[in-house]
Amino acid sequence: MISTPASAVGLAAAPLPRAGSVLVVTARPGQESAELGGLLYAFRRSGASLALLCLTRGEASPLNSTCARLEAVRPWELQLAANVLGISSVTLADYPDGGLRRQPTADLAERVGRAIRQHTADLVLVIDPAGDPDDTAVAMAACAAAHRAGLPVVARPVAGGDGAWTIDLGSEAATARGIQKAAAAAHASQSAALPELTDRLDRLDAREQLRWLIGPGRTVPRLHLVI
Repeated sequence: MISTPASAVGLAAAPLPRAGSVLVVTARPGQESAELGGLLYAFRRSGASLALLCLTRGEASPLNSTCARLEAVRPWELQLAANVLGISSVTLADYPDGGLRRQPTADLAERVGRAIRQHTADLVLVIDPAGDPDDTAVAMAACAAAHRAGLPVVARPVAGGDGAWTIDLGSEAATARGIQKAAAAAHASQSAALPELTDRLDRLDAREQLRWLIGPGRTVPRLHLVI
């Protein structure tokens, strides 16, 4: 279910990391579905429990298809999406959306560290830091916290990248994408972005990618962090 020939996508193939408890850390609601939904399905199918720490309420989004304030409605949408994805615990912090890069890494890392201890996580999953500045801040904080806890950190890259490998959802792909799309649709305030997301997921088909930020047994993160 979880590997594909490297020639299929031009990347090395490797299995899904083994984990009993995965802590997912995101910058804002919606990322757990749009970016990580396929991988979360794979982890659930492998027997891992899932917990989510989302560091903002997503209030800076330019989209709002509802009449409610985003900081009020998006946490509810996040909980609905988490239920669809099989995430057993959701924690929402109140850092400013769009402003994580201005928060001290030590502060964010302490928040991630508390979640690691609370859920007895043995793997941390984030979105690759090579893009949005808030995603970079999340990855840096996750690596700092995981480094202290002696845990590996794996990221979903935006498009390949150094050290990335391919995960193949195999015969479960249609089910995984269906669940992912349903979770994304739970974010009703962001529904204007759903057609583009659906098209992107259809083009991905059964393929997902991962890369280590801190690999198993490593003592030094691959990110340049002050720890």
